[in-house]
Amino acid sequence: MRKCAPLIALAFLGLCSATTMASADETQIRVGNLDAFLTTPPGVEKPPVALLIAGSGSTDHDGNGPQAKPATLKKLAGQLAAQKIATLRYDKRGAGGWKPQFGKPEDFRFKDYVDDAVSLVNYLRNSGKFSRVVVVGHSEGGLVAILAARQTQIDRLVLLATAARREGDLVKAQLEKRQIPPDIRDPIARAIDAIMAGQTVDPPPRGFDVPPSMQPSLASAFVVDPIEPLKAIDKPILIVGGGRDLQVARLDFLALSTAASLAKTLWLPDMNHVLVDVTDDADNLAAYNQPDRALDANMVDAVAAFIQADDRR
Repeated sequence: MRKCAPLIALAFLGLCSATTMASADETQIRVGNLDAFLTTPPGVEKPPVALLIAGSGSTDHDGNGPQAKPATLKKLAGQLAAQKIATLRYDKRGAGGWKPQFGKPEDFRFKDYVDDAVSLVNYLRNSGKFSRVVVVGHSEGGLVAILAARQTQIDRLVLLATAARREGDLVKAQLEKRQIPPDIRDPIARAIDAIMAGQTVDPPPRGFDVPPSMQPSLASAFVVDPIEPLKAIDKPILIVGGGRDLQVARLDFLALSTAASLAKTLWLPDMNHVLVDVTDDADNLAAYNQPDRALDANMVDAVAAFIQADDRR
């Protein structure tokens, strides 16, 4: 792997990532209704390929959303290509606006994300171009990856900054950590509980701008527990967490590791939720909009080594 020296300026670190991507072959493809980008290392016959699944929200193939633009998946694809690993990353439903081919937004259910991932895994496997197919899920993408791995044939599974709790419970825990007055926070928490119970909250409380028509869609994501399906996966698994993650706690990392007792694990004390090393809270928040900031090198090396490893577990 070509590495950038750790003490070189940030600007050059960004350049390193960009030139790594430039040396790979990138092709835009369409699988069903999904727009995707296949990145392949030059001169490698039948490389392993990783399907990169983005986190929550209307996130695009680079790992960018309307507010945060860390380019997490674009950087990861470039770094994996430098280690002779192909990747496929894609625009999630809703990225760049909701498209009519996906039906009505209010009819969306979380299983649609899973079905999309399954269709992409099947595309990669049926192409005959790759030696193995690995699924890499980041954040909520980890939950999608777990569920997809139960529905189609994969060779390996990687979970990056992935929660071990139902998303509704995770959101409530995140609310507790934020400086939100109780008169705003508590009604939101009660609304989340009601939605998870299959109820409609009308009108929604202040600060929770989810119209009743969209609440069933939200509920379909809020109630999925990753632990039991993870226990049932018999493929090699790598679980990676970071000590500076503001969204997913160490207890999630430990719970996932317990559920997948044979998984390889890696805890990186300085890595945050968008997979870069940070020094303090201000630096942490700034990293969400620094697309040229280098990913944690230990994380990249561990993911690459796991994808290429010959061991069965």
